[in-house]
Amino acid sequence: MASQVSVATVRKHRLMEIVKSVQVNIPAESGEMGVLANHVPSIEQLRPGLIEVIEEQGGSKSYFTSGGFAVVQPGSELSVNCVEAYALEDFSAEAVRNQIAEAQKIAGGSGSEQDIAEAKIELEVLESLQAAMK
Repeated sequence: MASQVSVATVRKHRLMEIVKSVQVNIPAESGEMGVLANHVPSIEQLRPGLIEVIEEQGGSKSYFTSGGFAVVQPGSELSVNCVEAYALEDFSAEAVRNQIAEAQKIAGGSGSEQDIAEAKIELEVLESLQAAMK
C-alpha cells in the first residue's frame, strides 16, 4: 500500500472533500510544490494556479484556485484553504479568452487607479487559468 496524504479542501466556506491521495501538487508562492506523506509541516501561500490531487488508484483531480493557503500538518494531513476552487473542466477556453480581452482593455485604459489595479489582478488570475487549461 502506498503512503497516503489526507487532503481537506475548502470551497466557499464549506468542506469540499476529504480524500486519501498519494500526492497533492499545489501552486505555492515559492514555486510548484508536491506534497507527499510525511511531508515536513509548513504553511504555504497559494498563488493562482492548479491544485492536482493524485489518487491512490492512479486517477487525478484538478482544481483551479485564485489563491489561498495550504497547511501541511503532522500525520500526513494537508488542508487547502481558499475562497474558491473549481474543477478545471468547469471552465470554457472561449469564455476565459473573452474575459482576458476585457480585463486587458480596462488594465490598459484610463480608468480609476482602483479599476486598473483590480483589472491587473483579474488578468493575472485569468492568465494563470488559461495556462492551466492547456
